[in-house]
Amino acid sequence: MKSILTLTMNPSVDLNATTPVVTDEKKLRCSHVGYDAGGGGINVSRAITILGGRSKAFFPAGGPMGDFLVDLLQRDTIEHVRFPIAGETRLNASFIEDSTDKQYRFNMPGAMLQEHEWQQVLTCLQEFIPSPDFLVVSGSLPDGVPIDFFKNVCEITNEMECKLIVDTAHEPLRHALDGGVFLMKPNLNEFQWLTGERFQNEQEIIREAQQMIQKNQSTYIVISLGAAGAFFITKEDYRYLRSPLVPIRSRVGAGDSMVAGITLKLAQGESIEQAVRYGIAAAASAVMTPGTELCRREDTERLYQQIISFPINNQVTQERPMN
Repeated sequence: MKSILTLTMNPSVDLNATTPVVTDEKKLRCSHVGYDAGGGGINVSRAITILGGRSKAFFPAGGPMGDFLVDLLQRDTIEHVRFPIAGETRLNASFIEDSTDKQYRFNMPGAMLQEHEWQQVLTCLQEFIPSPDFLVVSGSLPDGVPIDFFKNVCEITNEMECKLIVDTAHEPLRHALDGGVFLMKPNLNEFQWLTGERFQNEQEIIREAQQMIQKNQSTYIVISLGAAGAFFITKEDYRYLRSPLVPIRSRVGAGDSMVAGITLKLAQGESIEQAVRYGIAAAASAVMTPGTELCRREDTERLYQQIISFPINNQVTQERPMN
């Protein structure tokens, strides 16, 4: 298996709990309290481990919450490299209201990084020995980090001959594409924002995606459609991969699980289309689990057999609800 490194610039400790009713002016008694290491790339590393693979998580973290984050990674036996910073790592919270089964998610701002800190993160990335075969950058950028940071990462991976997989949004994604990436995974809304278009049919989506590929912005593009699956676009081909219907408990971590599934199968030598199929199965598995729990290997393997590939027609595929 080829090596995988994940980079999370805005990591977190994720608190999840349940409460009978969410209301104002009252103390909300919580139960089923749990903590997980969080942030895009860290979630990808967690999911890869769950799916039976190996990766290394690289991230900046500081303060007592940063120490707790490391403890959680050690609990889950995730290989990791922490870059110490002066700021305090954030705590995010997710609550399930038992009476309605609704989920409430509260994301805090990350620690501000000083210029010398994010510059040293880039330097450390250049000095990884051995160089990873795949680098996954996922999640947001914290305050203090320039929006073209991922372009700098892309230039480093090009020098390392490492395949860069990107799962971020808006300006950080736009700048990453300026450097040329191996694969990007926006959802449909993020892709529309990126192109500045409001698509009327699927052929418009394909045309925009293949123009990006022709410009060497990304070798492959996977556009997540939520419960409906994903579009998979290459230079020569495009497919719609439909996800099976599954019961939904939490959407937290579905996108990270998809990226984990894709990256793991690529590292294991599978074809790009089979890797995307496995990623969709991992995402479907993740929404079946509560709180901040990610995919489960047994569910992913079972759902993988149910993924169906279709030619893309002229009507935009809408997200379909999951019961």
